Amino acid sequence: MRRIRNELETDVLVVGSGIAGLSVALHAAQFARVLVVTKREGHESNTNYAQGGIAAALGEDDSLELHERDTLACGAGISDPEAVRVLVEEGPGEIARLLTLGVRFDRDPKLPGILALGREGGHSRRRIVHSKDRTGRAIESVLLKLAQRHPKISILENHIMVDLILDSKHVVGRKRPAARDRVWGAYVLDRATGKIRASAARATVLATGGAGKAYLYTTNPDIATGDGLAAAFRAGAPVANLEFVQFHPTCLFHPEAKSFLISEAVRGEGARLLTTDGRPFMHRYHRLGDLAPRDIVARAIDAEMKRRGDKFVLLDMARLKRRLLLKRFPHITTRVLAFGYDVFNDPIPVVPAAHYVCGGVVTDLDARTAIPGLYACGEVACTGVHGANRLASNSLLEALVFARRAGKAVLGELLSEARAPLPKLPVWRFNGAVAPKEQVIFDHNWDALRRVLWDYMGIVRTDERLRRAATMVGVLRDQIERDYWSYRLDSDLVELRNIGLVADLMVASARRRKESRGLHWNADHPRPLDRAFRKDTILTRQDVR
Repeated sequence: MRRIRNELETDVLVVGSGIAGLSVALHAAQFARVLVVTKREGHESNTNYAQGGIAAALGEDDSLELHERDTLACGAGISDPEAVRVLVEEGPGEIARLLTLGVRFDRDPKLPGILALGREGGHSRRRIVHSKDRTGRAIESVLLKLAQRHPKISILENHIMVDLILDSKHVVGRKRPAARDRVWGAYVLDRATGKIRASAARATVLATGGAGKAYLYTTNPDIATGDGLAAAFRAGAPVANLEFVQFHPTCLFHPEAKSFLISEAVRGEGARLLTTDGRPFMHRYHRLGDLAPRDIVARAIDAEMKRRGDKFVLLDMARLKRRLLLKRFPHITTRVLAFGYDVFNDPIPVVPAAHYVCGGVVTDLDARTAIPGLYACGEVACTGVHGANRLASNSLLEALVFARRAGKAVLGELLSEARAPLPKLPVWRFNGAVAPKEQVIFDHNWDALRRVLWDYMGIVRTDERLRRAATMVGVLRDQIERDYWSYRLDSDLVELRNIGLVADLMVASARRRKESRGLHWNADHPRPLDRAFRKDTILTRQDVR
C-alpha cells in the first residue's frame, strides 16, 4: 500500500461539533492544536435541538445528594454510583463556567440575579437551568463562536468520518507490543468532492452524538447515525447497554412536523397528558403522574394508544395560559401554532419517538476508551451515568463534565508522548470501486433497517420480535457490507453502514437481557431480575459477527 505524507495533521482530532465536541476542543486548545471535524455545518448537532435545559443542584431546597438519588433511581440499578457522583458534584461548576463564557440562562423574575429553575420528569426538585425552550442552541452558539475564534482550533465542516486509523491496520512496519493497538486519527470524507483524506492525530476524541436515525420515528436530526459508535466498535472498543434506547414521550403528531419534540419541561410547568376523549391517565401508571420518568411515560402512552386503538394522545398545554407559554416556551408555542394547532385553547396530539441512546462506547471517568489514543464523550459514550434510563436534562450536563475530564486526560497523553512525530499514513485506496447506478437499493435498505427496529425493538419488545429483528438486520447488513466494498463511497453509504452495525448491536444487546428494566421492556420477561441482570450488557467484536 503506497504511503504519503499526512494531508491533515493535528495534536487532537475531535469528531463532532455538539456541546461535547466543542467543549473538549476548547479545553484541549489550551495546550494543543485541535481539529474539529463535523459532517454538516458546525452548528448542526443534537445539542442545537435540545429544548429543556441542564440539570444541576442549585436551588436552596436542593442538594447534591438529592440529584444523585434521583439519577440512580431513574437508572434502575445499572448506573455507576461513582460516575453519578462525579456528575452531580462537578455539575454546578460547569453551569458557572457557561455563565462566564457568556451563555444567557433565564433568571427568576422574583429573585433578581438568581437562575430560574424548571422541573422535569423524575426530578424531586426544580433544578433545570434553561434558556427559554432553546437551551441547547444558546449553549451551542456561544461555544461555536469561541471555537471559531480560537487560534489553535480549526473546524472542518461537511466532512464525515469513514473509519478510525489503527496502528495495527494502517501504519505499516511499526514495532508495537502484541495485542496492544492504538488510534492515530481517522479517515474523513469530503461530502462535496468524495475525496477521502487521512487526518492524523496523537489523540482522537469521538463526540459524534447518538443514533436516533436507526429508528423510523425519532426526535433526532438526520446526522444522528451512530458514526462514532460504529467506528469505535469496528476498531475493537467495547460498547455497553445499547438495549436502553430512550423514547421521548411527546413528539408532535403532524405529517409535516419532522422530529419536533415538545419538551418535558411543559409538563414540569403543569401541562397534562390526556386520552383522545380528554381524560387524564398518567395517575394510573405512576405516583408522580405526568412527571414520572420518561420510560414510564412513554410506555403509558404506548399502552393507551394500543388499548384504545388511537394514533396519538393529547397534551394539554393550554392549562399554562398564553402569557406563560409565550414567555417560557416561545419556540415550541410558535412552531405548534405554525402547524395549525391552537395551543392556547386546545390540547395538541403527541406520540413517543426514539430520542436518546443511554449506552455507548465504554469509557472510564476520564473519557478513555479501551484503545490507547481514543476517547469518547457525550451521547456516543457510556460513562455509567445513565444506566437503564437517563434522567431528564442530565445529558447536556454529562457532556460538559466528561468533556472537561477528557481534555485533562488528553493533556496527560500528549505529555507522555513527548511530542513524538506522527506516523506516515497510507492514502485511502478505492480498489476499483465504481459509482452506484441506482440509489434506490441504498434507500430501501435504509428504510428497511429503521422500520425493523421501530416494529420489533420499540418501546415494548418480545423474544419473537427480537429474534425476527436479528434475522432481518443480519440479512440487511450482509447486503450493506457488500455494497460498501463494491461501490465508491459517499456519505450516504458510510452512514448506512454505520446504522446497520448499530442496529445489529442494539438487537444483540436486547436479546441478552432476559428481563424488563428501565427502557428495556420485554413482555415475555416483565420483571427485573437483579441477581442475573443487574449489570451492564457489554459487547465486543467477538460477540457480533
